[in-house]
Amino acid sequence: MIRFLLFSIILCLTLQLSAQSFRATQQKASRVKDAYTEKWEGLRSELKKKGINENFELFMRVFKEDKLVEVWLKSKGEKEYKLFKTYTICASSGELGPKRKQGDGQVPEGFYSIAAFNPYSSYHLSLGVSYPNASDKIIGKGNLGGDIMIHGSCVTIGCMPLTDTYIKEVYILAVEAKNNGQQTIQVHIFPTKMDEKGMKFLADTNEKNLDFWKNLKTGYDYFEQKKQLPKFTIDKSGKYFFSEK
Repeated sequence: MIRFLLFSIILCLTLQLSAQSFRATQQKASRVKDAYTEKWEGLRSELKKKGINENFELFMRVFKEDKLVEVWLKSKGEKEYKLFKTYTICASSGELGPKRKQGDGQVPEGFYSIAAFNPYSSYHLSLGVSYPNASDKIIGKGNLGGDIMIHGSCVTIGCMPLTDTYIKEVYILAVEAKNNGQQTIQVHIFPTKMDEKGMKFLADTNEKNLDFWKNLKTGYDYFEQKKQLPKFTIDKSGKYFFSEK
């Protein structure tokens, strides 16, 4: 029993140190350290006003046509996310529709997560997105490309750029979420807001992608209704299947 308790204590301390070290490691980069100096106290104040604990989890939604990145947060232990802030995408490339190959200039569409933190990015700070995902690998052909990011510097070929001021906030919020122990930070990328008006717009824009967009809408609707992240699997055709279990 004593050995078990000692093991549990050591494990908890190890996990805490590991979590704390991520923030500390990131802050060794001057851009991240400066971002914390400039932005963190203001963000903490906004968190308090919105009733969000600093021990939060993060989720992002991107809307290509609307040129928006939404940052949603929820305090640990709570079920529902709250919209924290909305940021404007300051440059774009490609057209509405998924990314299916390298060099097409497209911003992906689908369900992704943050795959990398780059505090030394050529675009000030960047968060790598997990494109191609399993669906992309099934539906896409040939070289699918990669290196899709949410980043600063306001230039892009297939990424989601913010101003340097905005990326500082988004980046350190993501650092905090990971530092709090969040292993997977989901990023859902949609062509536009997929309400009735948005779906009519998409049907008029590009009918060939409509079935794909209707599939994405199922996940969009789930979050809209519950403010919780949908669970999904991907079948052999690349289609998303959503469930509550």
